[in-house]
Amino acid sequence: MTENVGGQYRPTKGVRILEFKSQLKGSGDKTCEVELWDCSGDFKFELCWPALMEDCNGVVTIFNPAVPSHLKEIETWYSMFIASQGLQDNQCLLIAHHKPGSEVKDGQLTLAPNLSRLQLIHSNLEEDPEDVRHAFFRYVGNVVNGMLESQEREEMSIITQQ
Repeated sequence: MTENVGGQYRPTKGVRILEFKSQLKGSGDKTCEVELWDCSGDFKFELCWPALMEDCNGVVTIFNPAVPSHLKEIETWYSMFIASQGLQDNQCLLIAHHKPGSEVKDGQLTLAPNLSRLQLIHSNLEEDPEDVRHAFFRYVGNVVNGMLESQEREEMSIITQQ
C-alpha cells in the first residue's frame, strides 16, 4: 500500500496472494492470519475466479471512481464474487481509490442499489494512508467476528441436536 504511492501502476498477473497477521481490535493480544488474494480485475483471468471464490470469507473491491467503466465493472464483480457466494453486506468493502489530481470528490458516486448497501471508503494514499489502513483493519475485524459468530452458531446447533 505504501510502496507505489504516486508511482506507476503495475497490474497483477492472474493472482497475487499476500499473507499477514492482523491484531484484532479490542481482543487484547489475539491475532488472526489473513490471506488477501488480489486477482487484478482483468477478465482474461476469469477462468481462475472460481478457485479464488472457494472458501472466501470476504471481498474487497478497489476501483477508480474517475473511470466510468469501473462503476459498471463493480456491478459485475458484485454478482460474481459476492451475490453468487451468498456473502453478507458486512463481509464486503468497496474502496474508491482516488489518484492524485482526480476530479471525483468523496460522496459524489452513484452506485447501483445492491452496491449502495456495502461499506464504501474513499482512499487517497497520498493524503490519508492511515485512514485507509484503519478502515481496512476494521473491515478485517468485522469479517473475523462474523466468522466466529457463525462458528459459534454452528457449534450450538450441533449441541442442541443431541
